[in-house]
Parts: sequence; C-alpha cells; structure tokens
Amino acid sequence: MLGICNGFQALIKLGLVPHGRITGQDADSPTLTFNTINRHVSKMVYTKVVSNLSPWLSKAECGATYVIPASHGEGRFVANDEWLKKLAANGQIATRYVDPDGNCSMDEEWNVNGSYLAIEGITSPDGRVFGKMGHAERIGDGVALNIYGQQDMRLFEAGVDYFR
Repeated sequence: MLGICNGFQALIKLGLVPHGRITGQDADSPTLTFNTINRHVSKMVYTKVVSNLSPWLSKAECGATYVIPASHGEGRFVANDEWLKKLAANGQIATRYVDPDGNCSMDEEWNVNGSYLAIEGITSPDGRVFGKMGHAERIGDGVALNIYGQQDMRLFEAGVDYFR
C-alpha cells in the first residue's frame, strides 16, 4: 500500500504505518501535524532515500536525492524518542528531507514542515506499506522541466514489478 500526502495521513492515523496493521493511534503514536510555519507550503523539496526496505523503493537508488513537489499544511512528522529510535533501528525511516548536497536538515528551507529527524516517509516493519509527504507521483513529460535534479523515484514502476 502506498500513501502520498493525504494518503500518508490516512495510513498513519490507521496505524498501517508504522505498525503494518490497523491499530489506530494512542497518545504515544507517531503522527502528522501542522507544519511549524503554521501554514500551507508548496515548493520543490529535496528528499533522500535512506532505506531500501520497501518494495515501493526498489527502483529508487538508496542514498540518492530526488527533487519532488511538496504541498501540504499538515505534514510534519512527529514522534517521541522511543519511536524515533525504533523506526531507525528497524530501517522504517524510508526518506528524509535533505539540502541540495544530500545532508539531512532541520533548516525550514529544506525540511519544509519541521519533521522530526527530517523524516519525509516511513514504512511498515515489512516495508510493504509506505507513506510519504512529497508528491513523487507528480512527474511526466512537460512537468517541472525547469527544475534541476532527479525527479522520478520510479515508485509506480516498482509497485507494478512487485505485484506481478
């Protein structure tokens, strides 16, 4: 299952990420909340693939930076220290906001919503459920031609290959 932006919000509220099953949320659950700038953000962002756990990312290069559109008002990923450590240890942190040099950043120029640990996307423990904020689906001929950088994470190609 893949959830982008509002789809990610639904996956996390259901518990499908980070748990891999419907659990709902409790007070300690990771969640998505209002951007630190307290308004909608719409701009191109740099994201880095930091885990190849998910079949959705099997065609993306682990360690590569992709330039994709972000457009949301409630996209800031928040979690307590215990959850952040668990997600990192399990390889469930899939993508992170980075600067143009590929360095994770808490600077709002690059981490546009203030997500903890610059997290842009996470997976379920087995990687089959993937939620992310950036609109990696907004690609195609004639789209963002004036934007420098690699844009196609090949998510859907990877998904098709996985389900064949």
